Amino acid sequence: MTDKILTFSSEKQSIVTGSALPDDCEPDIISLRPQHFSDYIGQPEMVETLKIAIEAAKQRSEPIEHVLFHGPPGLGKTTMAHIIASEMGGKLTVTSGPALEKGGDLVGVLTHLGEGDILFIDEIHRTPKAVEEFLYPAMEDFAIDFVFDKGVHARSHRYRLKHFTLVGATTRVGMLSSPLRDRFGIFKSLDFYSENDLINITRRSAKLLGLSIDDESALELAKRSRGTPRIVNRLLKRVRDYAQVRSDGTISVETVEAALALEGVDKVGLTNLDRSYIDTIIKFYNGGPVGIDAIAATLQEESDTLVDVVEPFLLKMGFIIRTSSGRKVSETAYRHFGIK
Repeated sequence: MTDKILTFSSEKQSIVTGSALPDDCEPDIISLRPQHFSDYIGQPEMVETLKIAIEAAKQRSEPIEHVLFHGPPGLGKTTMAHIIASEMGGKLTVTSGPALEKGGDLVGVLTHLGEGDILFIDEIHRTPKAVEEFLYPAMEDFAIDFVFDKGVHARSHRYRLKHFTLVGATTRVGMLSSPLRDRFGIFKSLDFYSENDLINITRRSAKLLGLSIDDESALELAKRSRGTPRIVNRLLKRVRDYAQVRSDGTISVETVEAALALEGVDKVGLTNLDRSYIDTIIKFYNGGPVGIDAIAATLQEESDTLVDVVEPFLLKMGFIIRTSSGRKVSETAYRHFGIK
């Protein structure tokens, strides 16, 4: 039964990973990022909530409450931080949890924030515990406490901070400590985008890049982008390159299919790593259930990579099922691969 599935080699830097890749930092990709709510496509409920919160804060002449965004990579958490800063008229400072290795790193960032500025911490769940302790009084009282000397000579000093807004982003909200999570006033979860939203994003990006794209091609890109704006922009770039070199520069459905076939992206957006994941469960573990660590060991991948990059989309598509005893391949996946 399992002989019909081919085994594919995994890709460390898959083109359809939601995580940021070096190419995503190029000027033309950065220019695709919306700067205002009027340019933002999708997530209507979240946008409406933030619009109301920002308008109310501006009327009271105070910063917006601290905001926490949760969701898979590539759905617009960083973009939303830029929009909040733009709408509030404050300066945006960007850092990440792993970059804040010591308490002094965070203190240096906090003391340089001005009134109404926005501090964005990506992967906030990976902030070291010692650093996180400095965030509690900073978020609640806009102050940080220093302790000088040791023992009987120890004395504490409280340094007042300007009123700022912390915007946190996490892909694993369960790994956030309760004291930190409870200090956020606004908590919003970003979901995968609909096909129509992705088509509109593709058209907008193509226009900004000076490309001409028809409705069929935009739909084909949307279908293969795993419900993620970052991926649809990345795929659009690859198709643009292919059309420029192998075609007359015009983007058509045939160009999209040929370009993405080279990248190993199939009709529904599955990659070599996705197919290897499903193939491994079927071939080595009779379709499951099997633990994530066993799958990771067989694929020689990090279990975090599978949980953060591979599984969210496979779960959304209904290709795998999480059970109390492990992961299991669904009937939908068997049908997709043509296996009885």
